[in-house]
Amino acid sequence: EINGVEIIRRILKHKRINQIKGTLLAVPVVNIYGFINKTRYLPDRRDLNRSFPGSETGSLAARMANVFLQEIVAKCTHGIDIHTAAIHRDNLPHVRALMDDAETERLAYAFSLPVILNTSIVAGTLRESAEKAGVTVIVYEAGEALRFDDDSILHGAEGILSIMREIGMLPRLKKIGRKVEPLVAQSSTWVRAPQSGILRAMKSLGATVEKNELMGLIADPFGKKEEEVRATATGIIIGRTNIPLVNEGEALFHIARFKSTDDISDHIEEFQNNP
Repeated sequence: EINGVEIIRRILKHKRINQIKGTLLAVPVVNIYGFINKTRYLPDRRDLNRSFPGSETGSLAARMANVFLQEIVAKCTHGIDIHTAAIHRDNLPHVRALMDDAETERLAYAFSLPVILNTSIVAGTLRESAEKAGVTVIVYEAGEALRFDDDSILHGAEGILSIMREIGMLPRLKKIGRKVEPLVAQSSTWVRAPQSGILRAMKSLGATVEKNELMGLIADPFGKKEEEVRATATGIIIGRTNIPLVNEGEALFHIARFKSTDDISDHIEEFQNNP
């Protein structure tokens, strides 16, 4: 998930960074083994972000998680966990946060993206352990694994700088442009392949969809057996597969649920047209 590496490089090179108040801990790569080998897993085949809080005497993943909590998280008040989609999937830039907490909500809105996904905290994640330690953490999701995406990097860097201004680490801008007012999705769902075959997707990232709307077609190579892929909820597409060859049951489109798309289509279009 390399977009975060470039986002952090840009933050550290920013012309205002020498005006910082407080301490910024920047960690471009945590799982160095996975980074080198182009995989999310450690040599022990464990996912680091399901291994928190870890332990001093456990597996490699558990030990790494424990060190990260002790050396980084324990010294922080706020955190931003930068992620991308999996290999061969793409994510629309958005924030994931538990909006029941006032400080978490403040950070999520300060990031200034069109969509916030109000998500419960998954067991074993950095976010879960950080919250138990009293550290406010939000997740930034954007782009695809193993690829740089310029828009995702730009929005990520700007969002982090915006949060640093919000919590007093950087001076506020004298001239503020038009601020994005995020829309909060209370849940999300994946649309899965009804059969194996070749997918012809008809909807792109950020597209609004109504429940039961046609999103694509899956067919065999000759096109004899064709199956429709339809939206299972009303909302916007925040994630999708990039590979046309699919197997039955595979996740194809990730929809952030909204009761209506009336208020969000122009919102997303403006964001995409003005990176």
